[in-house]
Amino acid sequence: MYIKDGICYAGELTPSIEVSEIKLLGSGMLLVTFSTGEIRLFDMYSLVDKGSVFAPLADEKNQETAKVTFGFVSWMDGAIDIAPETMYKESYKYTQDSIA
Repeated sequence: MYIKDGICYAGELTPSIEVSEIKLLGSGMLLVTFSTGEIRLFDMYSLVDKGSVFAPLADEKNQETAKVTFGFVSWMDGAIDIAPETMYKESYKYTQDSIA
């Protein structure tokens, strides 16, 4: 539990994080650079199972529409987006060996 601006919240206070840059690697993978400077791998196919709103990401042509918009990633001209905090939590640590 934490208090911010006089309001009590459940959970833990997490620092603000944004997506700075992305690179499409193919096979549903994005190389994501966060505002912390950390670079992580994100599997777009992992979103497809999370609900019908993400179903269009099963199509590689829709994956290719990924872009950074105001610190988060969106697809299909903003029809689909994901919070940077969620993208960070569901991504993988990156090393050169990760994509070799």
